[in-house]
Amino acid sequence: MPEVDKFLPTETGEPPLGRAQNWQTEDGYPLELNTMPGFAGSSAYYLRYMDPHNNQALVSPKANQYWRNVDLYIGGTEHATGHLIYSRFWNKFLYDLGLVCEDEPFKKLINQGMIQGRSNFVYRVIGTNKYVSLGLKDQYETQPIHVDVNIVSNDVLDLDKFRAWSPDYRDAEFILEDGKYICGWAVEKMSKSMYNVVNPDDIVSRYGADTLRLYEMFLGPLEQSKPWDTNGIDGVHRFLKKLWSLFFQGDTFVLSDEAPNEAELKTLHKTIKKIGQDIEQFSFNTSVSAFMICVNELGQQKCNKRAILEPLIVLLTPFAPHVCEELWHLAGHEGTVCDAHFPDFEEKFLTESSVKYPISFNGKVRFTLELPANADRAEVEKIALAHENTAKFLEGKTPKKVIVVPGKIVNIVL
Repeated sequence: MPEVDKFLPTETGEPPLGRAQNWQTEDGYPLELNTMPGFAGSSAYYLRYMDPHNNQALVSPKANQYWRNVDLYIGGTEHATGHLIYSRFWNKFLYDLGLVCEDEPFKKLINQGMIQGRSNFVYRVIGTNKYVSLGLKDQYETQPIHVDVNIVSNDVLDLDKFRAWSPDYRDAEFILEDGKYICGWAVEKMSKSMYNVVNPDDIVSRYGADTLRLYEMFLGPLEQSKPWDTNGIDGVHRFLKKLWSLFFQGDTFVLSDEAPNEAELKTLHKTIKKIGQDIEQFSFNTSVSAFMICVNELGQQKCNKRAILEPLIVLLTPFAPHVCEELWHLAGHEGTVCDAHFPDFEEKFLTESSVKYPISFNGKVRFTLELPANADRAEVEKIALAHENTAKFLEGKTPKKVIVVPGKIVNIVL
């Protein structure tokens, strides 16, 4: 910024930048003196979303009464804190003027946690240009040195990339364990000085954007700070490969129009229920876990049925949009999967048709019986007493009492 004699408006009413000397382009054209539009615009832009085509006012009373304030604001602590201060300042100013109908601009604030870095270290033998692997470092007097995490894979150092990383390491020698150089590690704030900043472009290039999206969600609860650990990203990538394999037999895309069975419908609908709840609670990490369980179960069921897999694609789309879009079109759809109807949860598919009862004798479980879920207490008792295993454990004795907890347990007291 140019030097000014004081930060006050000029005597003719111009902003403080009007006091700057030669505040103009090289061609002599004057530059904008007023910085308020950027300040105000970035603080009150949410009001324009309510009434974007209004050329007469920031927002009309009718539009503002309809939309009112923002339901949810998500942002990091540093950016959101500063932005919220400015937004609240402007909103309250406009509220005092009667131009907006809410005193506060936002109803709810969520600060996502900071992603911490997973640093890696090499261990230099003091006084040399030798570097000893983690498991052998206690045999030497060493100094830990931060190393670029982008030349480390699963804590294994790429020796050639390390030598090329800096002229200081061009002639480096290594003391290896099992033919590898294993780096040490620690969780620290992600920063360039610690060489633990992960370039998302590299992750996308290697694994794809959906793996990166899912892994960031899988790291932990949204509002908690959590360490980035590239070592764990392989599991998420394998999940997407398993998902993809549900739709293929070898290299051939196959979807069956056969009607789904009870087990497949149960797997789908318990996932729909879980994902719906998690999205409302911003529990995206547990959503990813639920998707993994779902895909594993469908794989065990050898399910390739359209009635199950198409709703699963739609359900997963907010989390992994690229692979879902591809599968959606392979399934024969013209429009984008983003416009598809979100699957409806149906409780009836989670209703158990049978219940496994532990059959106990004097409180000790001896065997189990699978009985109809709608069987009443008397029916459960009758079936349990008539079972051939019961006679073996009764040993000719007459039960003193039979305790039946419907849907839970049968205890025969001798």
